[in-house]
Amino acid sequence: MATPSWSPSSWRDRPAGQQPDWPDPAALDRVLKQLSTLPPLVFAGEARALTGELGRVAAGEAFLLQAGDCAESFDGFSADAIRDKLRVILQMAVVLTYGSGVPVLKVGRIAGQFAKPRSSPTELVGDVELPSFRGHMVNDIAPTAEARAADPERLIQGYHQAAATLNLLRAFTKGGFADLNRVHAWNQEFVASSRQGRRYERIADEIERALRFMRACGIDLENEHQLHQVDFYTSHEALLLGYEEALTRRDSITGDWYDCSAHMLWVGERTRSVDGAHVEFLSGIHNPVGVKLGPAAEPDEALALCERLNPGRVPGRLTLISRMGAAQIGDRLPPLLRAVADAGHPVVWACDPMHGNTFTSPSGHKTRHFDDVLAEIGGFFEAHRAEGTWPGGVHIELTGDDVTECLGGAEEILDHHLATRYETMCDPRLNARQSLDLAFQVAELLRTS
Repeated sequence: MATPSWSPSSWRDRPAGQQPDWPDPAALDRVLKQLSTLPPLVFAGEARALTGELGRVAAGEAFLLQAGDCAESFDGFSADAIRDKLRVILQMAVVLTYGSGVPVLKVGRIAGQFAKPRSSPTELVGDVELPSFRGHMVNDIAPTAEARAADPERLIQGYHQAAATLNLLRAFTKGGFADLNRVHAWNQEFVASSRQGRRYERIADEIERALRFMRACGIDLENEHQLHQVDFYTSHEALLLGYEEALTRRDSITGDWYDCSAHMLWVGERTRSVDGAHVEFLSGIHNPVGVKLGPAAEPDEALALCERLNPGRVPGRLTLISRMGAAQIGDRLPPLLRAVADAGHPVVWACDPMHGNTFTSPSGHKTRHFDDVLAEIGGFFEAHRAEGTWPGGVHIELTGDDVTECLGGAEEILDHHLATRYETMCDPRLNARQSLDLAFQVAELLRTS
Protein backbone atom coordinates (compact mmCIF):
# COMPACT_ATOMS: atom_id res chain seq x y z
CA MET A 1 0.00 0.00 0.00
CA ALA A 2 2.48 2.64 1.14
CA THR A 3 5.14 3.70 -1.32
CA PRO A 4 8.76 3.87 -0.10
CA SER A 5 8.47 7.66 0.06
CA TRP A 6 5.28 7.63 2.18
CA SER A 7 5.33 8.88 5.75
CA PRO A 8 2.55 10.08 8.05
CA SER A 9 3.51 13.64 7.06
CA SER A 10 3.94 13.16 3.29
CA TRP A 11 0.43 14.54 2.73
CA ARG A 12 1.88 17.96 3.54
CA ASP A 13 3.50 18.05 0.09
CA ARG A 14 0.08 17.77 -1.61
CA PRO A 15 -2.84 20.21 -1.95
CA ALA A 16 -5.05 19.79 1.11
CA GLY A 17 -8.61 21.06 0.86
CA GLN A 18 -11.07 21.62 3.69
CA GLN A 19 -8.41 22.45 6.28
CA PRO A 20 -9.33 25.13 8.85
CA ASP A 21 -7.67 28.53 8.86
CA TRP A 22 -5.88 28.10 12.19
CA PRO A 23 -5.07 31.64 13.42
CA ASP A 24 -2.09 30.59 15.56
CA PRO A 25 0.19 28.04 13.80
CA ALA A 26 2.47 27.79 16.84
CA ALA A 27 -0.47 26.82 19.06
CA LEU A 28 -1.55 24.23 16.50
CA ASP A 29 1.96 22.72 16.44
CA ARG A 30 1.99 22.46 20.23
CA VAL A 31 -1.35 20.65 20.25
CA LEU A 32 -0.34 18.24 17.49
CA LYS A 33 2.90 17.40 19.32
CA GLN A 34 0.89 16.73 22.47
CA LEU A 35 -1.52 14.47 20.55
CA SER A 36 1.40 12.52 19.11
CA THR A 37 2.44 11.52 22.65
CA LEU A 38 -1.02 10.36 23.79
CA PRO A 39 -2.06 6.69 23.75
CA PRO A 40 -3.71 5.29 20.63
CA LEU A 41 -7.50 5.28 20.63
CA VAL A 42 -7.72 1.96 18.75
CA PHE A 43 -5.19 -0.76 18.05
CA ALA A 44 -3.65 -2.15 14.89
CA GLY A 45 -4.93 -5.65 15.59
CA GLU A 46 -8.51 -4.35 15.76
CA ALA A 47 -8.11 -2.56 12.43
CA ARG A 48 -6.70 -5.75 10.87
CA ALA A 49 -9.68 -7.70 12.20
CA LEU A 50 -12.03 -5.18 10.57
CA THR A 51 -10.22 -5.55 7.26
CA GLY A 52 -10.80 -9.29 7.48
CA GLU A 53 -14.50 -8.81 8.24
CA LEU A 54 -14.85 -6.35 5.36
CA GLY A 55 -13.18 -8.96 3.17
CA ARG A 56 -16.20 -11.19 3.87
CA VAL A 57 -18.46 -8.32 2.80
CA ALA A 58 -16.47 -7.88 -0.42
CA ALA A 59 -16.94 -11.60 -1.11
CA GLY A 60 -20.73 -11.34 -0.69
CA GLU A 61 -20.73 -13.26 2.60
CA ALA A 62 -21.76 -10.42 4.95
CA PHE A 63 -23.38 -6.98 4.97
CA LEU A 64 -21.98 -3.69 6.31
CA LEU A 65 -24.10 -1.43 8.52
CA GLN A 66 -22.18 1.83 8.97
CA ALA A 67 -24.22 4.34 10.95
CA GLY A 68 -24.12 7.22 13.39
CA ASP A 69 -24.20 10.98 13.76
CA CYS A 70 -23.55 13.43 10.96
CA ALA A 71 -21.29 15.30 13.41
CA GLU A 72 -20.74 14.43 17.04
CA SER A 73 -21.29 17.19 19.56
CA PHE A 74 -19.23 18.28 22.53
CA ASP A 75 -22.41 19.69 24.11
CA GLY A 76 -24.60 16.58 23.73
CA PHE A 77 -22.01 14.14 25.03
CA SER A 78 -23.41 11.67 27.57
CA ALA A 79 -23.49 7.97 28.37
CA ASP A 80 -27.22 7.90 27.61
CA ALA A 81 -26.72 9.40 24.13
CA ILE A 82 -24.01 6.86 23.28
CA ARG A 83 -26.12 3.99 24.62
CA ASP A 84 -29.22 5.07 22.69
CA LYS A 85 -27.30 5.42 19.43
CA LEU A 86 -25.71 2.00 19.89
CA ARG A 87 -29.11 0.51 20.75
CA VAL A 88 -30.62 1.67 17.45
CA ILE A 89 -27.68 0.21 15.51
CA LEU A 90 -28.01 -3.11 17.38
CA GLN A 91 -31.75 -3.19 16.64
CA MET A 92 -31.11 -2.51 12.97
CA ALA A 93 -28.48 -5.26 12.87
CA VAL A 94 -30.90 -7.77 14.44
CA VAL A 95 -33.58 -6.90 11.88
CA LEU A 96 -31.10 -7.17 9.00
CA THR A 97 -29.59 -10.45 10.21
CA TYR A 98 -32.88 -12.12 11.12
CA GLY A 99 -34.70 -10.85 8.04
CA SER A 100 -32.01 -11.68 5.49
CA GLY A 101 -29.97 -14.52 7.03
CA VAL A 102 -26.79 -12.55 6.27
CA PRO A 103 -24.20 -11.68 8.99
CA VAL A 104 -24.08 -7.93 9.66
CA LEU A 105 -20.84 -6.06 10.34
CA LYS A 106 -21.43 -3.08 12.64
CA VAL A 107 -19.32 0.07 12.16
CA GLY A 108 -20.26 3.34 13.86
CA ARG A 109 -19.78 6.91 12.70
CA ILE A 110 -18.73 7.58 16.27
CA ALA A 111 -15.81 8.38 18.60
CA GLY A 112 -14.18 10.79 16.15
CA GLN A 113 -16.79 12.20 13.74
CA PHE A 114 -16.28 15.77 14.97
CA ALA A 115 -15.33 17.65 11.79
CA LYS A 116 -17.35 18.42 8.67
CA PRO A 117 -16.39 19.64 5.19
CA ARG A 118 -18.15 22.79 4.04
CA SER A 119 -18.98 24.13 0.60
CA SER A 120 -17.75 27.62 1.54
CA PRO A 121 -15.22 28.90 4.13
CA THR A 122 -17.75 31.51 5.26
CA GLU A 123 -21.51 31.69 5.72
CA LEU A 124 -24.10 34.40 6.33
CA VAL A 125 -25.78 34.34 9.73
CA GLY A 126 -28.46 36.96 9.35
CA ASP A 127 -26.59 39.85 7.77
CA VAL A 128 -23.22 38.92 9.27
CA GLU A 129 -20.59 36.93 7.36
CA LEU A 130 -18.80 34.49 9.66
CA PRO A 131 -16.37 31.58 9.25
CA SER A 132 -18.36 28.42 8.55
CA PHE A 133 -19.02 26.02 11.38
CA ARG A 134 -16.69 23.06 10.74
CA GLY A 135 -17.64 20.81 13.63
CA HIS A 136 -16.84 20.98 17.33
CA MET A 137 -13.27 19.78 16.83
CA VAL A 138 -12.59 23.06 15.00
CA ASN A 139 -14.94 25.77 16.24
CA ASP A 140 -18.28 26.43 17.91
CA ILE A 141 -21.66 26.81 16.20
CA ALA A 142 -22.53 30.01 18.11
CA PRO A 143 -22.96 32.90 15.62
CA THR A 144 -20.10 35.11 16.78
CA ALA A 145 -16.66 35.79 15.34
CA GLU A 146 -15.02 34.62 18.57
CA ALA A 147 -16.92 31.30 18.61
CA ARG A 148 -16.21 30.63 14.95
CA ALA A 149 -12.44 31.09 15.25
CA ALA A 150 -10.61 27.78 14.78
CA ASP A 151 -9.20 26.69 18.14
CA PRO A 152 -6.60 23.85 18.17
CA GLU A 153 -7.33 23.08 21.82
CA ARG A 154 -10.56 21.55 20.53
CA LEU A 155 -8.48 18.78 18.96
CA ILE A 156 -7.43 17.70 22.46
CA GLN A 157 -11.04 17.83 23.66
CA GLY A 158 -12.08 15.72 20.67
CA TYR A 159 -9.42 13.13 21.48
CA HIS A 160 -10.57 12.82 25.09
CA GLN A 161 -14.25 12.59 24.15
CA ALA A 162 -13.40 9.90 21.60
CA ALA A 163 -11.47 7.98 24.27
CA ALA A 164 -14.40 8.16 26.70
CA THR A 165 -16.84 7.13 23.96
CA LEU A 166 -14.71 4.13 23.03
CA ASN A 167 -14.51 3.11 26.68
CA LEU A 168 -18.31 3.10 26.93
CA LEU A 169 -18.75 1.30 23.61
CA ARG A 170 -16.40 -1.47 24.68
CA ALA A 171 -18.23 -1.79 28.00
CA PHE A 172 -21.65 -1.90 26.32
CA THR A 173 -20.72 -4.33 23.55
CA LYS A 174 -18.67 -6.73 25.70
CA GLY A 175 -20.24 -6.28 29.13
CA GLY A 176 -23.81 -7.53 28.66
CA PHE A 177 -25.75 -4.69 27.04
CA ALA A 178 -25.41 -6.30 23.58
CA ASP A 179 -26.48 -9.75 24.84
CA LEU A 180 -29.01 -11.26 22.43
CA ASN A 181 -31.16 -12.13 25.44
CA ARG A 182 -31.82 -8.38 25.72
CA VAL A 183 -33.48 -7.96 22.31
CA HIS A 184 -36.71 -6.86 24.01
CA ALA A 185 -34.91 -4.46 26.35
CA TRP A 186 -33.34 -2.64 23.38
CA ASN A 187 -36.76 -1.45 22.22
CA GLN A 188 -36.99 2.15 23.33
CA GLU A 189 -40.41 3.30 24.51
CA PHE A 190 -40.99 5.69 21.63
CA VAL A 191 -40.02 2.96 19.15
CA ALA A 192 -41.96 0.17 20.86
CA SER A 193 -45.14 2.20 20.45
CA SER A 194 -44.66 2.53 16.69
CA ARG A 195 -45.60 0.12 13.91
CA GLN A 196 -41.92 -0.64 13.30
CA GLY A 197 -41.40 -1.25 17.02
CA ARG A 198 -44.27 -3.74 17.16
CA ARG A 199 -42.82 -5.50 14.11
CA TYR A 200 -39.45 -5.60 15.87
CA GLU A 201 -41.09 -7.07 18.98
CA ARG A 202 -42.38 -9.98 16.90
CA ILE A 203 -38.81 -10.71 15.76
CA ALA A 204 -37.62 -10.44 19.37
CA ASP A 205 -40.29 -12.97 20.41
CA GLU A 206 -39.16 -15.40 17.72
CA ILE A 207 -35.50 -15.02 18.75
CA GLU A 208 -36.41 -15.72 22.38
CA ARG A 209 -38.37 -18.82 21.36
CA ALA A 210 -35.39 -20.03 19.33
CA LEU A 211 -33.06 -19.51 22.33
CA ARG A 212 -35.46 -21.41 24.61
CA PHE A 213 -35.60 -24.24 22.08
CA MET A 214 -31.79 -24.49 21.93
CA ARG A 215 -31.58 -24.57 25.75
CA ALA A 216 -34.22 -27.29 25.86
CA CYS A 217 -32.10 -29.29 23.41
CA GLY A 218 -29.21 -29.16 25.84
CA ILE A 219 -27.12 -26.55 24.00
CA ASP A 220 -24.93 -24.58 26.41
CA LEU A 221 -25.76 -21.03 25.35
CA GLU A 222 -23.78 -19.46 28.19
CA ASN A 223 -20.51 -20.36 26.48
CA GLU A 224 -21.60 -19.12 23.04
CA HIS A 225 -19.88 -15.72 23.15
CA GLN A 226 -21.51 -14.58 19.88
CA LEU A 227 -24.85 -14.50 21.71
CA HIS A 228 -23.63 -12.30 24.56
CA GLN A 229 -21.34 -9.74 22.95
CA VAL A 230 -20.74 -8.12 19.59
CA ASP A 231 -17.80 -6.70 17.67
CA PHE A 232 -18.34 -3.00 17.07
CA TYR A 233 -15.90 -0.82 15.17
CA THR A 234 -15.50 2.95 14.84
CA SER A 235 -15.01 5.16 11.79
CA HIS A 236 -14.96 8.81 10.79
CA GLU A 237 -14.03 11.03 7.89
CA ALA A 238 -10.27 11.65 7.81
CA LEU A 239 -10.70 15.38 7.30
CA LEU A 240 -8.31 17.14 9.69
CA LEU A 241 -5.04 15.70 8.46
CA GLY A 242 -2.87 17.14 11.22
CA TYR A 243 -4.96 15.33 13.82
CA GLU A 244 -4.85 12.07 11.84
CA GLU A 245 -1.09 12.33 11.37
CA ALA A 246 -0.57 12.90 15.10
CA LEU A 247 -2.47 9.71 15.93
CA THR A 248 -0.68 7.54 13.36
CA ARG A 249 1.54 4.90 14.91
CA ARG A 250 3.84 2.15 13.63
CA ASP A 251 2.57 -1.29 14.64
CA SER A 252 5.14 -3.11 16.79
CA ILE A 253 4.14 -6.49 15.33
CA THR A 254 4.08 -5.81 11.58
CA GLY A 255 5.99 -2.54 11.30
CA ASP A 256 3.11 -1.07 9.30
CA TRP A 257 1.58 2.35 9.89
CA TYR A 258 -1.95 2.59 11.35
CA ASP A 259 -4.08 5.65 12.03
CA CYS A 260 -5.08 4.88 15.60
CA SER A 261 -7.84 7.51 15.76
CA ALA A 262 -10.40 4.97 14.42
CA HIS A 263 -10.63 1.48 12.99
CA MET A 264 -11.75 2.76 9.57
CA LEU A 265 -11.23 6.13 7.87
CA TRP A 266 -12.81 7.56 4.75
CA VAL A 267 -12.44 10.57 2.48
CA GLY A 268 -15.40 12.49 1.14
CA GLU A 269 -16.56 13.70 -2.25
CA ARG A 270 -14.76 17.02 -1.78
CA THR A 271 -11.38 15.53 -0.78
CA ARG A 272 -11.03 12.39 -2.92
CA SER A 273 -8.62 13.80 -5.53
CA VAL A 274 -6.21 11.01 -6.46
CA ASP A 275 -3.30 13.46 -6.27
CA GLY A 276 -4.54 15.28 -3.19
CA ALA A 277 -3.37 15.24 0.40
CA HIS A 278 -6.22 13.16 1.80
CA VAL A 279 -5.78 10.26 -0.61
CA GLU A 280 -2.01 10.47 -0.11
CA PHE A 281 -2.51 10.06 3.64
CA LEU A 282 -4.93 7.12 3.28
CA SER A 283 -2.63 5.41 0.79
CA GLY A 284 -0.02 4.68 3.47
CA ILE A 285 -2.03 3.66 6.51
CA HIS A 286 -3.03 0.00 6.81
CA ASN A 287 -6.50 0.59 8.25
CA PRO A 288 -9.44 -0.26 6.05
CA VAL A 289 -10.35 2.93 4.18
CA GLY A 290 -13.30 4.29 2.23
CA VAL A 291 -14.01 6.82 -0.49
CA LYS A 292 -17.29 8.63 -1.17
CA LEU A 293 -18.27 8.73 -4.86
CA GLY A 294 -20.85 11.28 -5.98
CA PRO A 295 -22.70 11.55 -9.31
CA ALA A 296 -19.74 13.32 -10.95
CA ALA A 297 -17.45 10.33 -10.40
CA GLU A 298 -16.27 8.67 -13.62
CA PRO A 299 -15.12 5.06 -14.05
CA ASP A 300 -11.52 6.16 -14.68
CA GLU A 301 -11.51 8.06 -11.37
CA ALA A 302 -12.86 5.06 -9.47
CA LEU A 303 -10.22 2.81 -11.01
CA ALA A 304 -7.45 5.30 -10.22
CA LEU A 305 -8.58 5.42 -6.59
CA CYS A 306 -8.62 1.62 -6.42
CA GLU A 307 -5.06 1.43 -7.73
CA ARG A 308 -3.86 4.23 -5.47
CA LEU A 309 -5.48 2.96 -2.26
CA ASN A 310 -5.38 -0.80 -2.77
CA PRO A 311 -2.70 -1.72 -5.32
CA GLY A 312 -2.23 -5.07 -3.59
CA ARG A 313 -5.95 -5.84 -4.06
CA VAL A 314 -6.46 -6.89 -0.46
CA PRO A 315 -10.12 -7.85 0.10
CA GLY A 316 -11.70 -5.52 2.67
CA ARG A 317 -9.03 -2.84 2.42
CA LEU A 318 -11.16 -0.46 0.30
CA THR A 319 -14.83 0.48 0.53
CA LEU A 320 -16.40 2.58 -2.22
CA ILE A 321 -19.40 4.49 -0.88
CA SER A 322 -21.79 5.77 -3.53
CA ARG A 323 -23.78 8.93 -2.74
CA MET A 324 -25.50 9.70 -6.01
CA GLY A 325 -29.00 10.87 -5.07
CA ALA A 326 -32.17 8.93 -5.82
CA ALA A 327 -32.64 10.57 -9.21
CA GLN A 328 -29.14 9.76 -10.52
CA ILE A 329 -28.06 6.44 -9.03
CA GLY A 330 -29.70 4.38 -11.77
CA ASP A 331 -27.61 6.08 -14.45
CA ARG A 332 -24.38 6.92 -12.64
CA LEU A 333 -23.63 3.83 -10.54
CA PRO A 334 -23.71 0.94 -13.08
CA PRO A 335 -20.70 2.17 -15.13
CA LEU A 336 -18.64 2.36 -11.93
CA LEU A 337 -19.68 -1.13 -10.83
CA ARG A 338 -18.85 -2.53 -14.25
CA ALA A 339 -15.43 -0.88 -14.49
CA VAL A 340 -14.31 -1.92 -10.99
CA ALA A 341 -15.58 -5.49 -11.42
CA ASP A 342 -13.97 -5.86 -14.86
CA ALA A 343 -10.63 -4.68 -13.40
CA GLY A 344 -10.86 -7.31 -10.64
CA HIS A 345 -10.73 -4.97 -7.65
CA PRO A 346 -12.16 -6.70 -4.50
CA VAL A 347 -13.93 -3.65 -3.07
CA VAL A 348 -16.84 -3.34 -0.68
CA TRP A 349 -19.67 -1.36 -2.27
CA ALA A 350 -21.78 0.62 0.20
CA CYS A 351 -24.64 3.06 -0.34
CA ASP A 352 -24.83 6.45 1.39
CA PRO A 353 -28.45 7.41 0.60
CA MET A 354 -28.35 10.56 2.72
CA HIS A 355 -26.01 13.14 1.22
CA GLY A 356 -27.33 13.11 -2.35
CA ASN A 357 -30.90 13.73 -1.21
CA THR A 358 -30.56 16.85 0.92
CA PHE A 359 -32.72 19.91 0.23
CA THR A 360 -34.20 22.93 2.01
CA SER A 361 -37.88 22.55 2.92
CA PRO A 362 -40.46 25.36 2.59
CA SER A 363 -40.07 25.98 6.34
CA GLY A 364 -36.37 26.69 5.77
CA HIS A 365 -34.98 23.50 7.32
CA LYS A 366 -32.24 21.46 5.71
CA THR A 367 -33.83 18.03 5.38
CA ARG A 368 -34.13 14.75 3.51
CA HIS A 369 -37.22 12.75 2.63
CA PHE A 370 -37.35 9.17 3.80
CA ASP A 371 -38.84 8.09 0.47
CA ASP A 372 -35.80 9.49 -1.36
CA VAL A 373 -33.47 7.65 1.01
CA LEU A 374 -35.28 4.37 0.33
CA ALA A 375 -35.40 5.08 -3.40
CA GLU A 376 -31.62 5.51 -3.55
CA ILE A 377 -31.08 2.27 -1.63
CA GLY A 378 -33.50 0.54 -4.00
CA GLY A 379 -31.58 1.89 -6.99
CA PHE A 380 -28.32 0.72 -5.41
CA PHE A 381 -29.62 -2.85 -5.06
CA GLU A 382 -31.13 -2.81 -8.55
CA ALA A 383 -27.84 -1.68 -10.11
CA HIS A 384 -25.91 -4.43 -8.33
CA ARG A 385 -28.48 -7.03 -9.34
CA ALA A 386 -28.15 -5.99 -12.98
CA GLU A 387 -24.33 -6.08 -12.87
CA GLY A 388 -24.06 -9.30 -10.87
CA THR A 389 -22.18 -7.59 -8.01
CA TRP A 390 -22.83 -7.62 -4.27
CA PRO A 391 -24.63 -4.64 -2.63
CA GLY A 392 -22.33 -4.71 0.37
CA GLY A 393 -23.78 -2.21 2.79
CA VAL A 394 -25.43 1.04 3.77
CA HIS A 395 -23.91 4.18 5.30
CA ILE A 396 -26.55 6.04 7.33
CA GLU A 397 -26.73 9.21 9.41
CA LEU A 398 -28.98 8.53 12.40
CA THR A 399 -29.49 9.28 16.07
CA GLY A 400 -31.00 7.47 19.02
CA ASP A 401 -32.94 10.62 19.92
CA ASP A 402 -36.58 11.16 18.96
CA VAL A 403 -35.80 13.99 16.55
CA THR A 404 -37.82 15.43 13.66
CA GLU A 405 -35.18 16.18 11.04
CA CYS A 406 -36.02 13.98 8.02
CA LEU A 407 -39.43 14.08 6.37
CA GLY A 408 -41.64 11.03 5.88
CA GLY A 409 -41.41 7.55 7.34
CA ALA A 410 -44.23 5.34 8.55
CA GLU A 411 -44.97 7.80 11.38
CA GLU A 412 -44.96 10.54 8.79
CA ILE A 413 -43.00 13.68 9.63
CA LEU A 414 -44.31 16.67 7.68
CA ASP A 415 -42.67 20.01 7.03
CA HIS A 416 -44.46 21.74 9.90
CA HIS A 417 -43.20 19.01 12.27
CA LEU A 418 -39.51 19.70 11.56
CA ALA A 419 -39.20 22.58 14.03
CA THR A 420 -40.56 20.42 16.88
CA ARG A 421 -37.28 18.60 17.60
CA TYR A 422 -34.78 19.74 14.97
CA GLU A 423 -31.54 19.29 16.91
CA THR A 424 -28.76 18.51 14.42
CA MET A 425 -25.72 20.76 14.24
CA CYS A 426 -25.25 20.07 10.56
CA ASP A 427 -27.08 17.45 8.46
CA PRO A 428 -30.53 15.97 9.18
CA ARG A 429 -30.54 12.47 10.67
CA LEU A 430 -33.02 9.61 10.73
CA ASN A 431 -34.66 9.05 14.09
CA ALA A 432 -34.98 5.60 15.69
CA ARG A 433 -38.37 4.85 14.11
CA GLN A 434 -37.15 5.76 10.64
CA SER A 435 -33.90 3.82 11.16
CA LEU A 436 -35.79 0.67 12.13
CA ASP A 437 -38.15 1.10 9.18
CA LEU A 438 -35.13 1.40 6.88
CA ALA A 439 -33.65 -1.81 8.32
CA PHE A 440 -36.83 -3.76 7.54
CA GLN A 441 -36.84 -2.41 3.98
CA VAL A 442 -33.16 -3.27 3.43
CA ALA A 443 -33.67 -6.77 4.84
CA GLU A 444 -36.36 -7.37 2.23
CA LEU A 445 -34.01 -6.19 -0.51
CA LEU A 446 -31.25 -8.46 0.78
CA ARG A 447 -33.54 -11.49 0.69
CA THR A 448 -33.97 -11.04 -3.07
CA SER A 449 -30.28 -10.26 -3.83
